[in-house]
Amino acid sequence: MTELRYLPDADDVTTFEATVEEATEEYIILDGTYFYPEGGGQPPDHGRIEWADGSAEIDDVWKDHGDVRHGIASIDGDLPAAGTTVEGRVDEQRRRNLSRMHTAQHVVSRVVLDEYDATTAGNQVYADRSRIDFEPASFDEDDLDRIESLSNEAIESDHAVVKEQRPREQVEANVDEGRALLDMIPDHVDPLRVVAIEEFDMCPCGGTHADSLGELGEVSILDCTSKGEDIERIEFTLSGVE
Repeated sequence: MTELRYLPDADDVTTFEATVEEATEEYIILDGTYFYPEGGGQPPDHGRIEWADGSAEIDDVWKDHGDVRHGIASIDGDLPAAGTTVEGRVDEQRRRNLSRMHTAQHVVSRVVLDEYDATTAGNQVYADRSRIDFEPASFDEDDLDRIESLSNEAIESDHAVVKEQRPREQVEANVDEGRALLDMIPDHVDPLRVVAIEEFDMCPCGGTHADSLGELGEVSILDCTSKGEDIERIEFTLSGVE
């Protein structure tokens, strides 16, 4: 199994050394990685893997039965043999944008749960925008203005974002109702990786995140659409995303 080295709180690392476990024309498997594999509504990291006489551009990363496969977009030189030491380079700007967006998603979800008692039914984070589906919900323009305003008030507080492993029993006892879909996490997953925004929010999550809310920039709601009975989709972006 590939060691997910960015967990629980090393998601600011974007350059690292690792050992090749397997390399094919389609992908490279390492013994450990800081590349984030697609999941939890967050896209995969992009970047490069380099070795003494070659390199590969990585444009997709995914899990497969415990292994993390780094999808090869293009390659320079011969494939690295098993046992080769390589250097991984995660696209730092893309990672930063995705981390900021994912943390902002937590903020907006918390605000909507507190103010409208609507749970997050689904979400998708992108490097330049994000969307969240809320249920049950029916927002008007005043509601959207309020959600945007309260989200930005929270961001201005610059609370720290703590990422750590916690016993599942403790998380189940302390997470607020409607804030986590714990029944979708297999019972054997214990401890759980938790993202906690001090004095504001706590939620089990395996994605990459900022270290404080002050890193996020300003939330701007772009659109709100109905996705079915009692389901509203909010799309938003952040200032400064590239």
